[in-house]
Amino acid sequence: MELVTLHGIKIPLSPDEVSPVIWQAITSGRYEAKEAKWVFKAVKRGDRVLELGSGIGVITSLMATIPDVRIWAFEANPTTAALAQRVIEANTAGNVTLTQGILTAGEPTEHRFYVRKDLWMSSMDKDQGPYEHEILLASANIDDFIAAQNINVLVMDIEGAERDLLQKADLQGVERIFLELHDHLYGLAGIRDITQALAEKGYAYDPRGSYGPCVLFAKDETVREYEEDAADLMV
Repeated sequence: MELVTLHGIKIPLSPDEVSPVIWQAITSGRYEAKEAKWVFKAVKRGDRVLELGSGIGVITSLMATIPDVRIWAFEANPTTAALAQRVIEANTAGNVTLTQGILTAGEPTEHRFYVRKDLWMSSMDKDQGPYEHEILLASANIDDFIAAQNINVLVMDIEGAERDLLQKADLQGVERIFLELHDHLYGLAGIRDITQALAEKGYAYDPRGSYGPCVLFAKDETVREYEEDAADLMV
Protein backbone atom coordinates (compact mmCIF):
# COMPACT_ATOMS: atom_id res chain seq x y z
CA MET A 1 0.00 0.00 0.00
CA GLU A 2 1.21 3.48 -0.87
CA LEU A 3 0.37 6.72 0.91
CA VAL A 4 -0.26 9.46 -1.61
CA THR A 5 -1.33 12.98 -0.65
CA LEU A 6 -4.00 14.48 -2.89
CA HIS A 7 -5.43 17.99 -2.32
CA GLY A 8 -4.04 17.73 1.22
CA ILE A 9 -5.85 14.42 1.83
CA LYS A 10 -3.99 11.19 2.62
CA ILE A 11 -4.83 8.40 0.16
CA PRO A 12 -3.84 5.01 1.66
CA LEU A 13 -4.44 2.93 -1.47
CA SER A 14 -2.42 0.59 -3.68
CA PRO A 15 -2.14 1.02 -7.47
CA ASP A 16 -3.76 -2.38 -8.00
CA GLU A 17 -6.90 -1.34 -6.09
CA VAL A 18 -8.00 1.07 -8.82
CA SER A 19 -7.64 1.18 -12.60
CA PRO A 20 -4.43 2.61 -14.14
CA VAL A 21 -6.45 5.60 -15.35
CA ILE A 22 -7.69 6.36 -11.83
CA TRP A 23 -4.26 5.84 -10.27
CA GLN A 24 -2.63 8.19 -12.77
CA ALA A 25 -5.27 10.84 -12.04
CA ILE A 26 -4.62 10.46 -8.29
CA THR A 27 -0.82 10.65 -8.49
CA SER A 28 -0.88 13.56 -10.95
CA GLY A 29 -3.29 15.56 -8.76
CA ARG A 30 -6.02 15.68 -11.42
CA TYR A 31 -8.47 13.44 -9.57
CA GLU A 32 -11.48 15.60 -8.55
CA ALA A 33 -9.32 18.72 -8.75
CA LYS A 34 -12.14 21.07 -9.76
CA GLU A 35 -14.48 19.69 -7.11
CA ALA A 36 -11.76 19.98 -4.47
CA LYS A 37 -11.40 23.69 -5.16
CA TRP A 38 -15.03 24.70 -5.60
CA VAL A 39 -16.79 22.62 -2.96
CA PHE A 40 -15.62 25.11 -0.34
CA LYS A 41 -17.90 27.69 -1.97
CA ALA A 42 -20.86 25.43 -1.24
CA VAL A 43 -20.13 23.97 2.19
CA LYS A 44 -19.73 26.28 5.17
CA ARG A 45 -19.09 26.00 8.89
CA GLY A 46 -21.84 24.13 10.73
CA ASP A 47 -23.49 22.66 7.62
CA ARG A 48 -25.18 19.27 7.62
CA VAL A 49 -24.18 17.72 4.30
CA LEU A 50 -25.61 14.85 2.31
CA GLU A 51 -23.13 13.59 -0.29
CA LEU A 52 -24.27 11.25 -3.05
CA GLY A 53 -21.49 9.48 -4.91
CA SER A 54 -18.53 9.75 -2.56
CA GLY A 55 -16.12 7.93 -4.86
CA ILE A 56 -12.99 7.12 -2.88
CA GLY A 57 -13.82 9.72 -0.25
CA VAL A 58 -11.55 12.59 -1.27
CA ILE A 59 -14.22 15.31 -1.44
CA THR A 60 -15.89 13.78 1.61
CA SER A 61 -12.67 14.15 3.59
CA LEU A 62 -12.09 17.70 2.36
CA MET A 63 -15.56 18.79 3.44
CA ALA A 64 -14.97 17.16 6.81
CA THR A 65 -12.10 19.59 7.49
CA ILE A 66 -14.59 22.49 7.67
CA PRO A 67 -15.34 23.28 11.32
CA ASP A 68 -18.52 21.84 12.82
CA VAL A 69 -19.59 20.16 9.58
CA ARG A 70 -21.45 16.84 9.74
CA ILE A 71 -21.53 14.61 6.64
CA TRP A 72 -23.64 11.65 5.56
CA ALA A 73 -22.07 10.12 2.44
CA PHE A 74 -23.45 7.44 0.10
CA GLU A 75 -21.53 5.36 -2.44
CA ALA A 76 -23.30 2.72 -4.54
CA ASN A 77 -20.30 0.62 -5.60
CA PRO A 78 -19.34 -1.77 -2.74
CA THR A 79 -15.66 -1.91 -3.74
CA THR A 80 -15.40 1.86 -4.02
CA ALA A 81 -17.23 2.33 -0.72
CA ALA A 82 -14.64 0.12 1.02
CA LEU A 83 -11.82 2.27 -0.39
CA ALA A 84 -13.68 5.44 0.62
CA GLN A 85 -14.07 4.17 4.18
CA ARG A 86 -10.31 3.72 4.41
CA VAL A 87 -9.63 7.24 3.10
CA ILE A 88 -12.25 8.78 5.38
CA GLU A 89 -10.86 7.01 8.45
CA ALA A 90 -7.35 8.23 7.61
CA ASN A 91 -8.43 11.86 7.35
CA THR A 92 -11.46 12.60 9.51
CA ALA A 93 -12.38 12.61 13.18
CA GLY A 94 -15.79 11.00 13.45
CA ASN A 95 -17.91 13.61 11.65
CA VAL A 96 -18.61 11.42 8.59
CA THR A 97 -21.04 8.52 8.24
CA LEU A 98 -20.53 6.52 5.03
CA THR A 99 -23.20 4.16 3.71
CA GLN A 100 -22.88 1.76 0.79
CA GLY A 101 -26.17 2.27 -1.05
CA ILE A 102 -28.30 4.78 -2.94
CA LEU A 103 -30.95 7.39 -2.25
CA THR A 104 -33.60 8.12 -4.88
CA ALA A 105 -36.82 10.11 -5.15
CA GLY A 106 -40.10 8.29 -4.66
CA GLU A 107 -40.89 4.89 -3.20
CA PRO A 108 -37.89 2.68 -2.35
CA THR A 109 -37.24 0.03 -4.97
CA GLU A 110 -34.45 -2.07 -6.47
CA HIS A 111 -32.13 -0.58 -9.07
CA ARG A 112 -29.52 -2.13 -11.34
CA PHE A 113 -26.07 -0.63 -10.91
CA TYR A 114 -23.37 -1.23 -13.52
CA VAL A 115 -19.82 -1.57 -12.21
CA ARG A 116 -17.05 -0.44 -14.58
CA LYS A 117 -13.26 -0.74 -14.46
CA ASP A 118 -12.81 3.00 -14.01
CA LEU A 119 -14.78 3.58 -10.80
CA TRP A 120 -15.91 7.06 -11.83
CA MET A 121 -17.82 5.50 -14.76
CA SER A 122 -19.90 3.10 -12.64
CA SER A 123 -23.55 4.12 -12.71
CA MET A 124 -27.20 3.10 -13.07
CA ASP A 125 -26.98 3.81 -16.81
CA LYS A 126 -26.47 0.56 -18.72
CA ASP A 127 -25.77 2.44 -21.95
CA GLN A 128 -22.95 4.55 -20.53
CA GLY A 129 -20.38 2.04 -21.76
CA PRO A 130 -19.01 -1.48 -21.29
CA TYR A 131 -19.31 -2.76 -17.73
CA GLU A 132 -17.71 -5.59 -15.77
CA HIS A 133 -20.81 -6.73 -13.89
CA GLU A 134 -24.10 -5.48 -12.50
CA ILE A 135 -25.48 -5.49 -8.97
CA LEU A 136 -28.92 -4.88 -7.50
CA LEU A 137 -29.27 -2.07 -4.96
CA ALA A 138 -32.28 -1.30 -2.77
CA SER A 139 -32.88 2.43 -2.62
CA ALA A 140 -34.12 4.62 0.23
CA ASN A 141 -36.09 7.85 -0.13
CA ILE A 142 -33.89 10.94 -0.27
CA ASP A 143 -36.51 13.34 1.12
CA ASP A 144 -37.09 11.12 4.14
CA PHE A 145 -33.35 11.07 4.77
CA ILE A 146 -33.03 14.84 4.39
CA ALA A 147 -35.81 15.37 6.91
CA ALA A 148 -34.49 12.81 9.40
CA GLN A 149 -30.95 14.28 9.44
CA ASN A 150 -31.91 17.96 9.00
CA ILE A 151 -29.72 18.24 5.89
CA ASN A 152 -29.11 21.74 4.52
CA VAL A 153 -26.49 21.07 1.81
CA LEU A 154 -26.55 18.45 -0.96
CA VAL A 155 -23.32 17.50 -2.77
CA MET A 156 -23.57 15.01 -5.60
CA ASP A 157 -21.62 13.32 -8.39
CA ILE A 158 -23.79 10.43 -9.55
CA GLU A 159 -22.96 9.99 -13.24
CA GLY A 160 -26.12 11.31 -14.83
CA ALA A 161 -28.68 10.14 -12.26
CA GLU A 162 -28.91 13.74 -11.02
CA ARG A 163 -31.29 14.58 -13.87
CA ASP A 164 -34.06 12.32 -12.60
CA LEU A 165 -33.35 12.87 -8.91
CA LEU A 166 -33.39 16.67 -8.99
CA GLN A 167 -36.60 16.73 -11.00
CA LYS A 168 -38.50 14.37 -8.70
CA ALA A 169 -37.17 15.06 -5.17
CA ASP A 170 -38.72 17.77 -2.97
CA LEU A 171 -35.43 18.73 -1.25
CA GLN A 172 -37.19 20.57 1.57
CA GLY A 173 -34.69 22.25 3.89
CA VAL A 174 -31.77 22.07 1.45
CA GLU A 175 -30.27 25.54 0.95
CA ARG A 176 -27.41 24.73 -1.45
CA ILE A 177 -26.80 22.03 -4.05
CA PHE A 178 -23.32 21.44 -5.47
CA LEU A 179 -23.10 18.92 -8.28
CA GLU A 180 -21.20 17.83 -11.33
CA LEU A 181 -23.26 17.97 -14.50
CA HIS A 182 -22.88 15.15 -17.04
CA ASP A 183 -24.03 16.77 -20.25
CA HIS A 184 -22.22 14.10 -22.29
CA LEU A 185 -24.92 11.72 -21.05
CA TYR A 186 -28.06 13.86 -21.39
CA GLY A 187 -27.05 16.87 -23.48
CA LEU A 188 -28.29 20.42 -23.10
CA ALA A 189 -31.84 19.07 -22.81
CA GLY A 190 -30.85 17.45 -19.53
CA ILE A 191 -29.26 20.62 -18.24
CA ARG A 192 -32.45 22.50 -19.09
CA ASP A 193 -34.46 19.89 -17.19
CA ILE A 194 -32.24 20.25 -14.12
CA THR A 195 -32.14 24.04 -14.21
CA GLN A 196 -35.90 24.36 -14.68
CA ALA A 197 -36.69 21.83 -11.95
CA LEU A 198 -34.43 23.57 -9.45
CA ALA A 199 -35.75 27.03 -10.39
CA GLU A 200 -39.28 25.81 -9.69
CA LYS A 201 -38.06 24.72 -6.24
CA GLY A 202 -36.60 28.17 -5.57
CA TYR A 203 -32.93 27.60 -6.46
CA ALA A 204 -30.81 29.88 -8.62
CA TYR A 205 -27.62 29.07 -10.48
CA ASP A 206 -24.89 30.67 -8.38
CA PRO A 207 -21.90 31.71 -10.54
CA ARG A 208 -19.83 32.53 -7.44
CA GLY A 209 -19.55 28.83 -6.64
CA SER A 210 -19.61 27.33 -10.13
CA TYR A 211 -16.92 26.39 -12.62
CA GLY A 212 -17.62 24.50 -15.84
CA PRO A 213 -19.61 21.32 -15.06
CA CYS A 214 -19.18 21.79 -11.30
CA VAL A 215 -22.12 24.00 -10.43
CA LEU A 216 -23.76 25.47 -7.36
CA PHE A 217 -27.48 26.14 -7.04
CA ALA A 218 -28.53 28.14 -4.00
CA LYS A 219 -31.55 29.57 -2.22
CA ASP A 220 -29.77 31.67 0.35
CA GLU A 221 -28.53 35.19 -0.33
CA THR A 222 -25.34 34.86 1.71
CA VAL A 223 -22.64 37.09 0.25
CA ARG A 224 -19.82 35.06 -1.28
CA GLU A 225 -16.96 36.62 -3.18
CA TYR A 226 -16.17 35.64 -6.74
CA GLU A 227 -13.08 33.52 -7.32
CA GLU A 228 -10.36 35.75 -8.71
CA ASP A 229 -8.77 34.43 -11.88
CA ALA A 230 -5.54 35.77 -13.36
CA ALA A 231 -7.12 35.98 -16.81
CA ASP A 232 -9.99 38.06 -15.39
CA LEU A 233 -7.58 40.49 -13.77
CA MET A 234 -5.93 41.15 -17.13
CA VAL A 235 -9.18 42.31 -18.76
